[in-house]
Amino acid sequence: MNKIYYLASCDTCRKIIKSLPKGNDLVFHDIKQNPITEAELEEMYQLSGSYEALFSKKAQLYKSMDLKNKSLTEADFKKYILEHYTFISRPVFIIDCKIYIGNSQQNILQVMKVLEGK
Repeated sequence: MNKIYYLASCDTCRKIIKSLPKGNDLVFHDIKQNPITEAELEEMYQLSGSYEALFSKKAQLYKSMDLKNKSLTEADFKKYILEHYTFISRPVFIIDCKIYIGNSQQNILQVMKVLEGK
């Protein structure tokens, strides 16, 4: 099942979703309305190889909790992602058992290519 984990209130996510090719057969998962489960996070971890890769260091909470000055472990990254949706780097696409994390231009171009090839 191809999926996008996103935040409906995020302007960047909305812009990306609007630009996706029509008929993309993605299952949309709003992480605020429907928090990520440990099983879903585990699937992302298996595909990405790291909780840190899934973690957003741009999150407001990251700054306000002063996490940048702490030595975070993989277990810490996992705990924070499960505690609050803002800590996941978004959007996260899982397409054909491959993961695409974040909104970098290169990442979104890869997603578009894969979806247009369907």
